[in-house]
Amino acid sequence: MSASLSCIHSRRRVFFSTLVNVGVLLFAACTGGGKEAGGNTAPDSTFRVALLTPGPISDQSWNGGAYAGLLRIRDSLGATVSHVQTKTPAEFEENFRQYGAQHYALVFGHGFEFQDAAVRVAPEYPATTYITTSGNTVRDNVAGILFDFDPASYLAGVLAGALTTTNVVGTIGGTELPPVRSSFAAFAAGARAQNPRVSVVGSYIGNWDDVSAGKEQALAQIARHADVIFQNADAAGLGVFQAARESKNVFVIGSNSDQNAVAPTITLGSVVIDLPRAFLLVGREVRSGAFKPRVISLGMADSVVRLVLNPATASRITPQLQATLDTTTQALLAGRLRPIAATTGDSTQRPK
Repeated sequence: MSASLSCIHSRRRVFFSTLVNVGVLLFAACTGGGKEAGGNTAPDSTFRVALLTPGPISDQSWNGGAYAGLLRIRDSLGATVSHVQTKTPAEFEENFRQYGAQHYALVFGHGFEFQDAAVRVAPEYPATTYITTSGNTVRDNVAGILFDFDPASYLAGVLAGALTTTNVVGTIGGTELPPVRSSFAAFAAGARAQNPRVSVVGSYIGNWDDVSAGKEQALAQIARHADVIFQNADAAGLGVFQAARESKNVFVIGSNSDQNAVAPTITLGSVVIDLPRAFLLVGREVRSGAFKPRVISLGMADSVVRLVLNPATASRITPQLQATLDTTTQALLAGRLRPIAATTGDSTQRPK
């Protein structure tokens, strides 16, 4: 999940979102979608910023957070902004090219899956900076932002391990992208460190926007006695909340954006990426001319990724558990505890 500045998604029709000054023409998306405007009363037509998302910004998660980041750039830097939702790798490339041709200074491709398209298109438009979130590819005008989601996911695992009454917890992702797989491994490690009796069941939906499929996956895990589920599935993850609401004593941990208000009575907390903060950091650098292509790593130490507990379920957090979470947080920040990525197969140490 979906991890300093996460695809093949099955998506809705493409549409552009553009805000322009008087006298600057709107341009149509090649796929025939309509524009969706985000406004600033006095935009700077010389600093133009665009966002490509792989899913709907109504997901209250990964894509919605990115759109909030685009609006933060608009409001803080006076930028002219535009957004388009894409469905396929061909559309990634097509829309990257469209924005480059329109002289946008900065274009975000929001997800690991945008990297190849950015590398193909970027040489044609050297004046445009292409940023891929959860990406690690660097070229002359291509950079990546890696969100260190693992430490906060580990904390979420500690929370789940402490609060499960069945000793079974679950993870549900959209598709098996590396950052999502890694964060689920960190979550499992945290749960087992807190409660060695815990078993972890995991599954992937196969897409990021099928709410019904997300609900089905959650109900299947609940049938296996999972009573805390960590989901990273964008819009499809909303189905996980639905399943938990309809079940007894089942809780969810959200991801990417603060999802605590999605279903307050059954949400323990959210592993949040402060995408507006991350986007604004990049936007400021690009606008000033000081930006240098690189992999930008942002995490807990940068106040960009964190576990946000849900005030509505705070009564479940005992003083002892809160102390454990605080101690674990400090160990993670100090480097005494390092969640290990999924691909290594290593275990995670306890705090010293």
